[in-house]
Amino acid sequence: MIKNLKYSSLCLAMMLSCSAFAGNPERAGQAGASQLLINPYARNSGMVGSNSAKVRGLEAQFLNIAGTAFTRKTEVMINHSAWLQGTGININTFGLTQGVGETGTIGFGVMSINAGKIDITTEDQPEGGLGTYSPTFYNISMSYAKMFSDNIFGGINIKLISEQIPNVSARGVAIDAGIQYHTGKYDNIHIGIALKNWGPKMTYRGDGLSRQARVNYGNNYELTVNNRSSAFELPALVNIGTSYDWYLLKDSTGINKKHRITFNGTFTSNSFTYDNLLFGVEYGWKEMLMLRAGYMYEKGITSTTDRRTAFTGPALGATFEVPFNDKKSTVGLDYSYRFTNPFGGSHTFGIRLNL
Repeated sequence: MIKNLKYSSLCLAMMLSCSAFAGNPERAGQAGASQLLINPYARNSGMVGSNSAKVRGLEAQFLNIAGTAFTRKTEVMINHSAWLQGTGININTFGLTQGVGETGTIGFGVMSINAGKIDITTEDQPEGGLGTYSPTFYNISMSYAKMFSDNIFGGINIKLISEQIPNVSARGVAIDAGIQYHTGKYDNIHIGIALKNWGPKMTYRGDGLSRQARVNYGNNYELTVNNRSSAFELPALVNIGTSYDWYLLKDSTGINKKHRITFNGTFTSNSFTYDNLLFGVEYGWKEMLMLRAGYMYEKGITSTTDRRTAFTGPALGATFEVPFNDKKSTVGLDYSYRFTNPFGGSHTFGIRLNL
């Protein structure tokens, strides 16, 4: 008990020290690689990412990498998002986590964004008519997590970032690190903290930044001038979260996990915009049927004039997961919906295999 209190006090001190940092809305728009802030996983987004203290499996690569340490065998996951319905943006993710040794887990994940086709325009032809191009965005994650004890889990994640159009591209690397602490009589109290998107600045390069210019030194000369692109920072942030599992029934062992309600809360300290308060609740029946709801709050989100995001706050989600062999392997179907204004919301579908 004294050991648990010691770790709880340490985590609480870390949370309080980090929560002293406020967001910096004056720097909004100054960071790049904003796709790093998109949650592509159905289970997470159904609670607006409020479950950073309890997230497990491949989805933990987005919220708190320490949660991947819970994979002891093999997990495979595929997700598809119709992002901001009506914009034509589609997001696909694929990845797996694999237990190694007695306490380690490695993970690999790919997130790809298809932004559709955009008309090519120039100064001479601003109305287009020159064809189209398709921007491509990729985030490739490689992670390692470890169970340090029955209560403490930690991990690190390295992300390779790529943004590209046919004649201009930017590439970079970012690091995530996180820790989770689980305690309580029934292991039902969860605390987590994670640093995300820390890395060097990125810069755009390519032939698309050059242009033809005329120089007059007695005669007219046509030269190729290369315009340098300013470097931009990554949208670093800190997630600090807590979760509590409440089991509705009791039996001879003191608890029955047939009906579970989990309350989640996360504070996100953003470097380049307002901070977020994320709240979520999940009901689980035999860990086969799970229903979720969440709400994201930030300054001005309830105002149509001051809101700085298309998301209006609420989110909903559900999961149906069943075993399919004697080894207790499971297959799960996930869905989430986040409300937006404008656009028609964001739909995310997912399938998960635990082998």
